Amino acid sequence: MVELLLELYSEEIPPQLQIEARSQLKQFIENSFKENHLKYKDLTAYSSPTRLTLYVKNLSEKIKIDAKEIKGPKVGSPDQVLQGFIKSKSISEKDLIEKETEKGKFFFIKTQPQVILTEELLKKIVPKAIGSINWKRSMRWSDYNLMWGRPLRSIFARFNNNKLLFKFDHLETNDEVIIEQDLIVKTKKIKNFAEYLAFLKSHEIIVDHEERKKIILKKINSVAKSKQYKEHLNPKLLEEVVNIVEDPNLLLVNFNKEYLKIPQEIIISTLEKNQRYFPIFDSRDRLTNYFFVIANKKDEKKLITVGNKRVVEARLADAKFFWDKDRSKNLIKQIGNLKSITFYEKLGTIYDKTQRLRQLAGLLSDDLNINKEKVQIAASISKSDLCSDLVGEYPELQGVMGKYFAIAQGFDEDVANSVSDHYLPTGLTSALPKKPFSYSISIVDKIDTLVGFFVIDEKPTSSKDPFALRRAAIGLLRVIIENKLSFKLRDLINYAIRLYDEQGVEIKNKKTEHEVLDFIKERMRNVLKLKNTKADIIEASVSSHAGDNFLDLYSKTILMNKYKHKGIGLNAISSYKRAANILEKADKGITGRPDAVLFRKDEEKILHEKINEIRKAFTVKDDNKDYESLLIKLSDTKESTDNFFDNVVVNDENKDIKNNRLELLKMFCNTFDNFIDFSKLEGL
Repeated sequence: MVELLLELYSEEIPPQLQIEARSQLKQFIENSFKENHLKYKDLTAYSSPTRLTLYVKNLSEKIKIDAKEIKGPKVGSPDQVLQGFIKSKSISEKDLIEKETEKGKFFFIKTQPQVILTEELLKKIVPKAIGSINWKRSMRWSDYNLMWGRPLRSIFARFNNNKLLFKFDHLETNDEVIIEQDLIVKTKKIKNFAEYLAFLKSHEIIVDHEERKKIILKKINSVAKSKQYKEHLNPKLLEEVVNIVEDPNLLLVNFNKEYLKIPQEIIISTLEKNQRYFPIFDSRDRLTNYFFVIANKKDEKKLITVGNKRVVEARLADAKFFWDKDRSKNLIKQIGNLKSITFYEKLGTIYDKTQRLRQLAGLLSDDLNINKEKVQIAASISKSDLCSDLVGEYPELQGVMGKYFAIAQGFDEDVANSVSDHYLPTGLTSALPKKPFSYSISIVDKIDTLVGFFVIDEKPTSSKDPFALRRAAIGLLRVIIENKLSFKLRDLINYAIRLYDEQGVEIKNKKTEHEVLDFIKERMRNVLKLKNTKADIIEASVSSHAGDNFLDLYSKTILMNKYKHKGIGLNAISSYKRAANILEKADKGITGRPDAVLFRKDEEKILHEKINEIRKAFTVKDDNKDYESLLIKLSDTKESTDNFFDNVVVNDENKDIKNNRLELLKMFCNTFDNFIDFSKLEGL
């Protein structure tokens, strides 16, 4: 058993490209080894900014393939089929054997036992693996044709203590590792993985990204404990920083305390997004004027520390200037300036959008019983901060800055909060707006966006969603569900269509209302999957849902998922199953309208009464429906259905009585399907 060591040395690769390339290379090699029956003990991919490394431990030197019979086409198949089989197996017609099987006579071939050298396989697999990496952005260097994330300089490949010889584009493999530091280039012939790691480490290069991560966390933890700081690390930033450095060194840097007077979101954004530094919080979760820098070198002369302090303070000085300037600008007066900012070419400006939001928020306020005037003010100023220099400099802080401007100008706290919160949620699990004004503006903003792009017929496709409409729909559902909101969504959608029409937007899609509701309904699948709902229950609920009450849909589905394998659910499903099985064999003309005059048995009358009782419960307004009680009522029909089937012969000799009993069972199943489509539940 031997080892394979591969290193792809290039110019510095950005973190995300590096992470994806590492994963793709590992996956391709694993799949190829599995296809070729190559056995190994361990396969690991590592990376640093300039190195993509693959190490395979205890790889077999050769593969033994036993003789076996391979079944081909049926005797008598068209000659084209037979010739295709012969060509695919690289054989001649004389190698074919005819054999009788249970399904007739087939052609077979018998392969010979083989021994394949792993080295020969690797010469084919590894170049394909390197070429399989799908770079989102790539470069071509000099006059070579090779496209790579960043110019590929060298390929080190070694197997079984020897150089693994192959060519990839213009590069030939070698057994020397290159190190370039401070304009000095060093190379060394490497024999194995242990020697490879030792050589890199002697030059302060740690190729194992997980080891670099542990070093960073350990150093931060040590300083945080000694200074009584709270560990408050952004995981995405940590992942990025890990893949920027080769030898992580922790620096503790500070900035002038005066800058703590500006909103902390500006400081955090400056540190994290602009500089990739870690802000530091004290034990009471307050932002301090200190931050962590992960440097690629030791800072014995404190030059890196001083340089980083200077850069951060310069950025914060600009931010403070913009903050002092922008917070005094009247948000109401800024609304007019939104006419110069385009929402989307075919949908008008941000000013046009705020006018629509104002009208939609007014309509929604009636359903949610909130102050109409205040919610319309909130809608009107919701986008005003887009005119500010601060948001121009920090676009990720849109809404957040608007909230601070609103507070500074004396707006009510709930109105100010709605300016920042209406952008929420930003993902499947991110924070939600919880206050009435905040979630009201969030709802109308998302509806306006969805309706707008459907109106002009620029809907998402299966592979593309350039305007993030799926995210908007999922966000809308989460706001509705988690705040337990019931309102006339269809009316809001139709009003939004009318507002676009009044503003002169061409209504290209006449089915907008129907398609938007269907689009939102389909996104419910994502929301329900996140709640670990069974696939058959999701299908049974979503496919059968009609209307615009998605809180109703969610509530029923979650309850069914909770009780499906418990007494309540099992009883309901069992009752439905018995009726549905009989109806499967019945004529298609059964509609579910029995005539009580034709009932001959008490069990028929009792079941009919039970069904009518449930149907009456379904007519209660959605706001007052108790879905758990409804499911219990469905479950309680088991005794009635059992008595019915035990004492009533459905296939009566009298055709009218038989059909009437089938109509009763159809009525029974239709009533159940008002809850969800029970026929789509597994096991029926």
